Amino acid sequence: MRLSGVATLTSRYVETVRGTGARITDTRKTTPGLRALEKAAVRAGGGTNHRSGLDDGILIKDNHVALAGGVAEAVRRAREGAPHLLKVEVEVESSEELREALRAGADVILLDNMTPDEVRASVELVRVESPGTVVEVSGGVNLGTVRALAEAGPDLISVGALTHSASSADVSLEVEPC
Repeated sequence: MRLSGVATLTSRYVETVRGTGARITDTRKTTPGLRALEKAAVRAGGGTNHRSGLDDGILIKDNHVALAGGVAEAVRRAREGAPHLLKVEVEVESSEELREALRAGADVILLDNMTPDEVRASVELVRVESPGTVVEVSGGVNLGTVRALAEAGPDLISVGALTHSASSADVSLEVEPC
């Protein structure tokens, strides 16, 4: 029931963004002990998986930037200690942070809690300044906002609700004698 609910909710998001080019992806916000199963349910619903664990990629968030003293230094430190094949994603909340992340050489940009207009402007900047850089949107995404965010042009839209807020599907089996 739980996994059917995750797959069904994922399918609703995927259908809502159909035709935009954006892909729906999950987050690491899963039920303890059920991560692999919930991520499989997301795939069954037509979505994709983000990271399964912290070692699947580097995600630099606001706290990392604050402790490192800036985006460039956080990216430098991350690359210094990481294998050469591990991608570095930087979460940004403003155009200033976006420009810093692009200058620092981020492989993926995560636009956090932005409006569709802010996403559109940010995507345009990335496509001009750093073609090939993946753009992800996250924060405040729901079925009412996801289409407008997708139409703004990102590659990925991550939705924590796929796993942390999906309702269980009401599944039952009725046996009738022949």
